[in-house]
Amino acid sequence: MTLIATTLQAFFTDRLVKQRHASPRTIAAYRDALRLLLGFAHERTGKTPSQLDWDDLNATVVSAFLNHLEDDRNNSVRTRNVRLTAIRSLFSYAALQHPEHALLIQRVLAIPPKRFDKRIVTFLTTPEINALLAAPDQSRWEGRRDRVLMLLAIQTGLRVSELTGLNCGDVALGTGANVRCEGKGRKQRAVPLTGPVQELLRDWLTERAGSPGEALFSTRSGRRLSRDAVALRVSTHAATAAQRCPSLLGKRLHPHVLRHTCAMALLRAGVDTAVIALWLGHAGVRSTEVYLHADISIKEKALALTTPTTAALGRYQPTDQVLAFLESL
Repeated sequence: MTLIATTLQAFFTDRLVKQRHASPRTIAAYRDALRLLLGFAHERTGKTPSQLDWDDLNATVVSAFLNHLEDDRNNSVRTRNVRLTAIRSLFSYAALQHPEHALLIQRVLAIPPKRFDKRIVTFLTTPEINALLAAPDQSRWEGRRDRVLMLLAIQTGLRVSELTGLNCGDVALGTGANVRCEGKGRKQRAVPLTGPVQELLRDWLTERAGSPGEALFSTRSGRRLSRDAVALRVSTHAATAAQRCPSLLGKRLHPHVLRHTCAMALLRAGVDTAVIALWLGHAGVRSTEVYLHADISIKEKALALTTPTTAALGRYQPTDQVLAFLESL
């Protein structure tokens, strides 16, 4: 029997880093998923992770781990599926290294992702945007930073990882003002900036006084803001904004809502979905179509273009005895 430790190490160093050239975010996500799995197997078997064998990670154990994520850790179905993707990637690599465990590996690979309800995306209205941007305390350095960060997110639609990854040198002001970022799949893109955002960024860059390679949004000590820090700042300012804008009380605000808000603003302005997909860094327009379902006003405009159907009032009456008999069943 072959222990999984050497295969696990080769999976990260050889498959992910050398062969696939995976991004640091992908490696971190796979690391966290497999670390949780090994910890779960350790609790069930009493073996340390370095002593675990493939029989200790069979389909029964992996299925129990996935249930543990939902039932005990209160993870969403989406998170459960992401963890499963990491596990399946490891086992696909192991299938090439350990054909003697082919049956066990195939049973794990046969575990399907779970289907989930796709909710309508949440986005902010203009009054809600104004209330949120007015929430940070402009007398404090952190407040001025947070206002620029949220306004940039709303106008550009950058993901939170793209926002935290921005450096001072990624912002180009003046003619053709834009911000450059690297998104999913190592796709680089440049998003244009409006006049108000450009002015705020110019003031912030002057106050930030960082070199081109330093983080655009950082702590006072110069450390780059984390995803969790941005989420905390957005939720804190949302709670403050809800005091003057009651409609925010029923919305759970997180950084991705700002990205949705950008997409909805572009869609309402009549921008084609293909352009919105390029703007947001989507792999295709299919990911952008979700915004068509979110705005009822777009559907109302479509309804206004159609001809109202006309139908006579009254109940259907069968014209034949056989049809009448079938209707009565």
